[in-house]
Amino acid sequence: MNYTTKAYVAAALVTLSLSTAAIAAEPIKIGVTGPFTGGSAPMGVSMRDGVKLAVADINAKGGVLGRPLQLVERDDEAKNERGVQIAQELINKEKVVGTVGFINTGVALASQRFYQEAKIPVMDNVATGSVVTKQFVAPEFKDNYVFRNAANDTIQSAMIVDEAVIRQKHTKVAILADSTNYGQLGREDLERALGTKGIKPVAVEKYNLKDVDMTAQLLKAKQGGAQVVLTYGIGPELAQIANGMEKLNWRVPIIGSWTLSMGNFIDNAGKNGEGARMPQTFIQDPNTPKRKAFIEAYQKAYKIDRIPSPVSAAQGYDSIYLLAAAIKQAGTTDGVKVREALENLSTTVDGVVTSYNKPYTHDDHEAIKPNMVVIGEVKGGRVILAK
Repeated sequence: MNYTTKAYVAAALVTLSLSTAAIAAEPIKIGVTGPFTGGSAPMGVSMRDGVKLAVADINAKGGVLGRPLQLVERDDEAKNERGVQIAQELINKEKVVGTVGFINTGVALASQRFYQEAKIPVMDNVATGSVVTKQFVAPEFKDNYVFRNAANDTIQSAMIVDEAVIRQKHTKVAILADSTNYGQLGREDLERALGTKGIKPVAVEKYNLKDVDMTAQLLKAKQGGAQVVLTYGIGPELAQIANGMEKLNWRVPIIGSWTLSMGNFIDNAGKNGEGARMPQTFIQDPNTPKRKAFIEAYQKAYKIDRIPSPVSAAQGYDSIYLLAAAIKQAGTTDGVKVREALENLSTTVDGVVTSYNKPYTHDDHEAIKPNMVVIGEVKGGRVILAK
């Protein structure tokens, strides 16, 4: 081999080496979608910010499979049609290997089919509608690409009813739910849970997003003799329920879905929101080293004291670690293999909400079980563990 040939071979090897390194360092794209503006923004922004913290942690330790994680963020504005557009863009244009997010049940139900068709895992880290993980199940579908790490509404509704009927011993119950898919599906879950206790609500009332006066709905509940008001809603309208009760000089307990923990309820309701109770997977309390580190990192990164939606932030953080663990176990970003890894994770994932030990199976895509959820209470402008 002459000098010229050796030079060409050496150059080719260098080029190949550089190309291989470039391929190895190619980012793994992960979509993150949710409402970053509008009434649901406290949930969406908190979720996204939790996701970003997890990605920063993972990348600081070398990424996954030797490649950095790269987020592709999109604001779905809590609109079903926008969610559909984003799903197609993330899959077809951005070539994401998975997506985390979905705050609103309606947006999730409208958008997930594109991930299912593309065989790309999607991790619902906030949307709680019971049907969310059941859109694509057997026998019609062999495999399901929709996973969740949030407490579904079947879990929450049972806890709400137990709190109202068993612990607080109320027998006359009113339900106020918003008109979204989330609110109405949650209402159905509440009515079913009440039915198991032999209780029929004295009033079941609906309100719309952006409603500012709940007088009519609250009067029906009051006139029906309600001893407690159960709520299912996604936005700041929840505060109008508490404030409306004050205007009527009618004070009964408010127990509702996890969204009563959001900052926009606590701040807008003020003293009228004190004592409201709700299921929580995570309370902003540094009661474990992992939670302490997460809370401090969030506060430092975003320069705030109280996380707008602690549940969303923690579940967002954990969703990335679950997806990353599956990609690492699969040894590839191939959607089928990542789904299979999620369904049979061989290592425990140390999360903020909990330590996930085999959180999923082929037929169970719900990471959060009833024993992982607690009841929180609004007290002094924050959520604490209810006693």
